[in-house]
Amino acid sequence: MTKNPFINALSATLYITLVALFMFYGNKIFPTKDTILAPIAAISLFTLSTAVMGYIFCYQPAQLYFDGKKKTAVDLFLKTIVIFASITILIFVLLFLGVSK
Repeated sequence: MTKNPFINALSATLYITLVALFMFYGNKIFPTKDTILAPIAAISLFTLSTAVMGYIFCYQPAQLYFDGKKKTAVDLFLKTIVIFASITILIFVLLFLGVSK
């Protein structure tokens, strides 16, 4: 991704938001029956999400690490995690306050 932890955390949040919107509205737009494809789709989505999040959180720190900038790599990774955790906490606070209604 980038060397900006805020953009990285926002990218992860945007990806999660898009997946959640698809899951929330997808079944309403495209009603389906239960088939073997449902668990295959769920596991595939989990695998894809793991790869996307790995790229968002780890690609740039790994590049920096292998370029010999170990402290910068660790700082970028930890800052991204802290910002993403803050966004996650904010989402839970909004959820528990009933803001989404």
